[in-house]
Amino acid sequence: DVLVVKYQNKVINLCFRFLGNYDDACDCAQDVFVKVFESLSKFRGDSKFSTWLYAVTVNFCRNRISSFKHRKSKQDTSYEIQDAGDESLSPSKQFERKELNNKIQKAIDSLDEDQKSVLILRDIEGLSYEEIVDITGIKLGTVKSRIARAREELKEKLKGLI
Repeated sequence: DVLVVKYQNKVINLCFRFLGNYDDACDCAQDVFVKVFESLSKFRGDSKFSTWLYAVTVNFCRNRISSFKHRKSKQDTSYEIQDAGDESLSPSKQFERKELNNKIQKAIDSLDEDQKSVLILRDIEGLSYEEIVDITGIKLGTVKSRIARAREELKEKLKGLI
């Protein structure tokens, strides 16, 4: 219970970033916690617990994405910032923010899966390069180059919007 309380929001948010649908993210997060509890004895302590948890989460998300490939569209695909409905903003500003978030979401979704994964972990989740290396098992240079390419692609796709 303590693990779920401490990490539930982070796991759901990470799943949401990958899957783009809140219900799918909650289902995936639940599966992640079941797997974590079943595999807790396998955690060796080579890295922080949160890094191991992120690795399990990323793997579950990738597997779920693979099983969703046949779906052409997602019902709820926004990576909305939590305060996107900030009541201090005028309705038109709230709408503009939501539209911008949707465009960013689509641009991120169009990235190659490998680029998308490391970009989300670095720029959205705020993880260090070393944590990303631990989570993905990819070499540091590869992580950095994928992030750089993903940022360049996003910059090109979002040109004029930001």
